[in-house]
Amino acid sequence: MWLIGDREVDSRMLLGTAQYPSPKILSDAIHASGASIVTVSLRRQAPQQGGGQAFWDLIKSSGALVLPNTAGCRTTREAVTTAEMARELFETNWIKLEVIGDDYNLQPDPFQLLEAARELISMGFEVFPYCTDDLVLCQKLVESGCRIIMPWGAPIGSGKGLLNPFQLAVLRARLGDVNLIVDAGVGKPSHAAQAMEMGYDGVLINTAVALAGDPVIMAGAFAKAIEAGRMAFESGVMPERELAKPSTPTLGTPFWHQKP
Repeated sequence: MWLIGDREVDSRMLLGTAQYPSPKILSDAIHASGASIVTVSLRRQAPQQGGGQAFWDLIKSSGALVLPNTAGCRTTREAVTTAEMARELFETNWIKLEVIGDDYNLQPDPFQLLEAARELISMGFEVFPYCTDDLVLCQKLVESGCRIIMPWGAPIGSGKGLLNPFQLAVLRARLGDVNLIVDAGVGKPSHAAQAMEMGYDGVLINTAVALAGDPVIMAGAFAKAIEAGRMAFESGVMPERELAKPSTPTLGTPFWHQKP
């Protein structure tokens, strides 16, 4: 079990719901992943619009907890307004906070993000901020009241994996009591396993599953990788060495040596 935002969940995999070829494939991928939490964008598809209600019914029928997000927002005011709408619609105080500052790499705006996080926390939200791997920004978000931080591995949709594992390791070491979830840039199950081996609490996947040749099989592959990475971390990953060290020391007389 994993305690996140006062809720206990079974899976450390979070799954995004955008870009899937069909509603059925999305539904099957959610079940194959075993994800306990799915993210949805209020700005990209609303229940009031045509087809929206069927989408929300699909998400609810999955049994997963809904984590609304503010994808597409570029200012504090936009993000706060979207979060208020999401709280009313889904009856949850959870919000994945996204405030994008750059069109080229979709990097979060650290200033607007921090301002929005402070305001939403004062309004009673459990904020899941999507941010870069900047230590100072993450510390400020924690100081503002965030109990979950979601640093990127690489730009959204790039599939490049963990571009700066050193900095992600620094975050894990310095923010020991905070739930850390790698969000964005994860392209392969091995990337997710790497994050979990480092001690991250979870990984959010969307594009790598949705655009796979077989999203359902890929969802299952990511689920296994995340579970394996967590098991490796908990059991203790061996430290790297600069020099070789034999696994079977050659001390004394070999057991196969025969006397003349």
